[in-house]
Parts: sequence; structure tokens; C-alpha cells
Amino acid sequence: MLGNRNRDTSPELALRSLVHAAGLRYRVAAKPLPGMRRTADLVFRPTRVAVFIDGCFWHGCPEHFVPPKTNPEYWRGKIGRNVERDRDTDARLANAGWLVLRFWEHEPADHCAHAVCEAVQSRRSAS
Repeated sequence: MLGNRNRDTSPELALRSLVHAAGLRYRVAAKPLPGMRRTADLVFRPTRVAVFIDGCFWHGCPEHFVPPKTNPEYWRGKIGRNVERDRDTDARLANAGWLVLRFWEHEPADHCAHAVCEAVQSRRSAS
């Protein structure tokens, strides 16, 4: 598992490229909240928008997740804890006034970029 990337994956790079081309600037792999040990893939601090690109295997995608046949109990627990941590992260950020956007790695990057740009622009105009 040490060889698995936790940042700069292909879906992240594609999304970052489109969002940057749209003129938005962001932090990469940053902690949205200071005391939180979890990082978001893209963070827009002034507008309080945190973007996560979730891998289908590691986060239990309902469309693409296939449980491994080897050691299924371990993997069921591991993936289950990841999903619980995702929900906890969403709740903590929402309580702190952040908008959390989550996308699956298989979603088209242009669709995700459009949603991110809209969210950031609407929060900018609201403040």
C-alpha cells in the first residue's frame, strides 16, 4: 500500500488543470482546518470550498467497487473505515462553514471542474 499515491493522481491532475485554466487558484493537498489531520485534494480558503477526488476502490464506489477475494474481512473493515472517515470529514467541515465537494475518480474531469468553478464563484459572490 505504500506505493499508492495520495496526491497527484491522474484524475486530480486533470481537474486541477481545468480549474486552473478557468482562472481559479487553490492549495493542493492542504488541510482545510488547522487541527484536522486530513487533507483535501484542492482547497479554496477564501471561499471555504474543499474538493476531494475519491478513488473507486479505496472509498467504496457503489458503481465500481469489487471486494477483493483475498482476505475479504480485512478489506471490508478497511474500506468501511475509509467511508466513515469521509463522512466524519464532511460533517466537521460543514460545521465549520465549509462546502465539501466529492467526486469519484471515474467522473469526467470537465463535469467536476464545472461544478467546482460554479461553487467557488457562487460563494465569492455571496460574500
